[in-house]
Amino acid sequence: MIRTITRSALGAAALVGALTIGVAGVAGAASTGTGTGTAGSTRCVKAEALVPKIQALEAKVPAWTTKAQAREAQANAADHPKVAARIAARITRVQKRASRGEKLLSTIAAKCGGAGTAS
Repeated sequence: MIRTITRSALGAAALVGALTIGVAGVAGAASTGTGTGTAGSTRCVKAEALVPKIQALEAKVPAWTTKAQAREAQANAADHPKVAARIAARITRVQKRASRGEKLLSTIAAKCGGAGTAS
């Protein structure tokens, strides 16, 4: 019984301490005022650094898709429907990612200037 009371007292003290520090932390965060406004420009710098990588990956998609479609046709001809279905799913996934890359490039171009041009 004494252990239970001791645990309860220690738990209550820890809870009060955490709440006190938490409230003080919120008050301290609320009192810090003006920001510099560089978050948007930092995002744009990081996004513009991704543009060449996205464009390079998008350039590879058509060649890869052509090869994968040939492999899919070969699998269908050899009567391997499961293999062909997996290749088709992979083609769909790659094309979806390519369209997501195009959308990302247009978003970067719209929000950060003309750096990200969709191809």
